[in-house]
Amino acid sequence: MRAPLLIFWLSLGLSHTFETSADTAADPAARNNLVNNPVAIVIHGGAGTIRREKLNPETEAAYRSSLTAAVTAGHEVLEAGGSSREAVIAAILVMEDSELFNAGHGAVLNHEGDAELDASIMVGGDLSAGAVAGVRHIRNPILLADRVMTHSRHVMLIGSGAEEFAMEQGFEKVSNDYFKTERRLEQLQRLQQRDQVSLSEADDKFGTVGAVALDQQGVIAAGTSTGGMTNKRYGRVGDSPIIAAGTYADNNCGVSATGHGEYFIRAAVAHDICARVRYQGVSLAEAGEAVINGKLVEMGADGGVVGLDAAGNIVMPFNTTGMYRASIDRAGILMTGVFAEEGE
Repeated sequence: MRAPLLIFWLSLGLSHTFETSADTAADPAARNNLVNNPVAIVIHGGAGTIRREKLNPETEAAYRSSLTAAVTAGHEVLEAGGSSREAVIAAILVMEDSELFNAGHGAVLNHEGDAELDASIMVGGDLSAGAVAGVRHIRNPILLADRVMTHSRHVMLIGSGAEEFAMEQGFEKVSNDYFKTERRLEQLQRLQQRDQVSLSEADDKFGTVGAVALDQQGVIAAGTSTGGMTNKRYGRVGDSPIIAAGTYADNNCGVSATGHGEYFIRAAVAHDICARVRYQGVSLAEAGEAVINGKLVEMGADGGVVGLDAAGNIVMPFNTTGMYRASIDRAGILMTGVFAEEGE
């Protein structure tokens, strides 16, 4: 049943034009819907060295279309009365199934040429969470992370154990070849030809995907999914499946991160942002800037986050030249962004 539903989401997202969102912005009635329609969603498809001169118009259009499809898929769930958890999953599924992003089909490859996938999800209402790391045969890791949250006593499962759990839960195994694309194979070969095998070999673009949503019940959820770092070794795991580092949600704040995972783990980025909102009484925008363009910059780390608060305020701070991002706010206004100079 999920495949037809995804096709519906995709067609719905791709038909959502920027002219429509502009009309909504100009319509006072749409603005008045803020009280009756409190839902919002924000997503990312990775941050890094993304420059106009290196991204041809066709590729840029493809990214914007995929981002639109993903954020619209999540927003439709919210509009229909679905939960923020369901909306986050819907948005991430679209990106996991797209070869454009470093998650699911199209994920980066490890030193041996295989995909190792990580994902996590957290619901702010009760602080429930689920995560998986190093899985190789699960088409949509975000679904398995969700199942860990809802059908196990645990928060994180890894590797073969996570896949054993998946089989018990009725998931289908896919060949690791499903995740591989020519683009990622060529990317791996380029790195290996440079004979660089240290952690410094991370891509100049982090294609991790994530989403944060606020539903009609006022519950915030956040999720993140990734293939990790190109040419990674030794079972390396980054921040994406780690609650408080790459993903966090509570009643006041939700965050999904993308960047150099080693730094995001050490800085507990996602939780730090939400903790500043709670304990310092600052806005989410102030907290995000302090961590992404303050704390991380001082550490020498690249990346960004997307987040929203209990009032539906959306933030997308990053310290790189670009971040693939999209949102639909409480007024129903859709935006997509790629480059740093684009306004929010």
